[in-house]
Amino acid sequence: MTSEPLHPVATPSRRTIVASVGAVGLTFALNACGSEDEKSSGSSGAAGAAATVVAKTSDIPEGGGKILNDHKIVVTQPTAGTFKAFSYECTHQGCPVTGVADGAITCPCHNSRFSIEDGSVQKGPATQPLPAREVTVDGESITLA
Repeated sequence: MTSEPLHPVATPSRRTIVASVGAVGLTFALNACGSEDEKSSGSSGAAGAAATVVAKTSDIPEGGGKILNDHKIVVTQPTAGTFKAFSYECTHQGCPVTGVADGAITCPCHNSRFSIEDGSVQKGPATQPLPAREVTVDGESITLA
């Protein structure tokens, strides 16, 4: 009698295992890319459905602005009826800005100042403008898209 099995068991080759692991990894990578594209196209395609009311126009002083910590933005009204929004994180080191006065958004960490009109740097050490955020106005409602 011999010790060999009557029916040899087929085991996958090293090449088959490596190819299978690679295929699974590629599948996850493609799914991750696909889901990101769907999210971004869904938010722009359905902006009305994804929009969030963040303030009333009467809450934002003309020539000034208001920091909305819950939404991590600063909404400004540089001139009557013109509303702008920017990220509230300073581009120097990421500190949240804390003030809007005299036509500028100010960061308390190193005293950078940004324009309420376009978020551009008025005074360093920051060298990059505050990133703009898209808002729309409908009646009294300011909506973040």
